Amino acid sequence: MNIWKNLKEKSLNTGRAFTVLAPMEDVTDTVFRQLVVQEGRPDVLMTEFTNCDGLASQGRERVIHRLSFSPEQHPIIAQVWGRKVDTYRQAVSLVAEMGFDGIDINMGCPVPKVVKNGAGSGLIKEPDLAREIILAVREAIAESVNPQLSLSVKTRIGFSSIQPDWVKHLLEQPIDALTLHLRTTKELSKVPAHWELMPEFVSLRDATNSNIVLIGNGDITTREQLATYRARYNVDGLMVGRGIFENLWLFSPEEIHKEARDRILLVKSHILLFQQTWGNQKNFEMIKKFFRIYLKNFEGAAQLRQSLLQLRTPEAMLQCIEQALIDLK
Repeated sequence: MNIWKNLKEKSLNTGRAFTVLAPMEDVTDTVFRQLVVQEGRPDVLMTEFTNCDGLASQGRERVIHRLSFSPEQHPIIAQVWGRKVDTYRQAVSLVAEMGFDGIDINMGCPVPKVVKNGAGSGLIKEPDLAREIILAVREAIAESVNPQLSLSVKTRIGFSSIQPDWVKHLLEQPIDALTLHLRTTKELSKVPAHWELMPEFVSLRDATNSNIVLIGNGDITTREQLATYRARYNVDGLMVGRGIFENLWLFSPEEIHKEARDRILLVKSHILLFQQTWGNQKNFEMIKKFFRIYLKNFEGAAQLRQSLLQLRTPEAMLQCIEQALIDLK
């Protein structure tokens, strides 16, 4: 039994949908995932969006870091993207050898440069190619060192308009799980996610292949949603993306309210773990996007956040944090 079916059973037994942290570019690297695990983990983690062509190229070292993970992060799924069947096959072999629990094919990214190249949600316009990719990945899994590797797809519910036929097409393929971002490519994130349509997609799944695990994604930001959406929409799992920026402790079994010292120490932990993990391999400036997760809901949070944003080195940031901790006394 693969990871998705295990989680579906858990969902049935608890009456709550299982949870997944969405793959997010330059966000869900191994460092941030480790902090999420520490503070209140979801049931499943996913890597950053990783290009199959890059993994299959001589320049693999420029992208392989996206697939870094630590043992504590299991179960973890490698998310990959592209449009070349051969490089998908090579990616499967690598993912299996690295010890992932599954592989997820991104057929939902709406970024124009990705779509223009016919990848991500561009594959919604090419259902035959999407099917060819899925079949090739399934075959490559069977031939890999881990034939039990799960296979899932993440997509949107249409390109320019809502397309139930696209969802049905994917449900007819040999996949273990399907994540639906409940917006079209054209809508990006400019309109509310169409959760009102989820019961229709659940019925479509049940009529097409009831063994496929169905995961809903879009506008999930509260613990109340995590607790109630299974009963409301009959969905198996819930994937949280930008909601983690609203509350790092969203997945915790109990509601958590962190004081200023704890929040400031989390920034320190992130900086130190970033240095330890990446050194000079990644641009340190990218860490600044995380400050708004930690530094809020206490007096002086905005001022400290702005002070840190002006700094450019980990050493300067750590010095600023130590002073902030002293000032709390």
